[in-house]
Amino acid sequence: MLRFLFAFLLSGLFIAMAPAKKVTLFNGKDLTGWKIYGTEKWYVDNGELICESGPDKQYGYLATEQMYKNFDLSVQFKQEANGNSGVFFRSSIEGTKISGWQVEVAPKDHDTGGIYESYGRGWLEQIPPDKETILKPGEWNTLRIRVDGDHVQTYLNGTPMVDMHDAKIGAANGSIALQIHDGGGIKVRWRKLVLKPL
Repeated sequence: MLRFLFAFLLSGLFIAMAPAKKVTLFNGKDLTGWKIYGTEKWYVDNGELICESGPDKQYGYLATEQMYKNFDLSVQFKQEANGNSGVFFRSSIEGTKISGWQVEVAPKDHDTGGIYESYGRGWLEQIPPDKETILKPGEWNTLRIRVDGDHVQTYLNGTPMVDMHDAKIGAANGSIALQIHDGGGIKVRWRKLVLKPL
């Protein structure tokens, strides 16, 4: 009996220590697992997820149906035309009004990798000028976002961009969402959206 109890506890320990399984957020075929907010365009082309301004030229969002609180997310993006977009985390959306935090994806010299709070405090962390050269306009870039409790870290093409703590972020939960900025003329390609829960 004692041997059985020990084996049971040991197996439970191994399960607890097992690494979290990675989640592929975009299947390369369709928008399964995502919800569109607004009238802007979201579609799949050649295995890539495209966001593109529509005729209304307003804000648009594509959000995960599932909520993710603590995670390590990696995503690749390529900006075409005006690449003003972003990746929101711990967000909630009503219509096209979003609550949450955005990791900026923008043209050169516009703080890609920085943290912005919509309908709140605005910029929490912008990018210093010496790191604006890390973005590769018109090419594939890799953005990594790690959120654990109140700790947020971002990386662009392997280079650390933001490392901050924020109590308001720490208390929140919500979905991951991609953004189209208003103004029209925006097109961004996305691929390899892989999330590891923490």
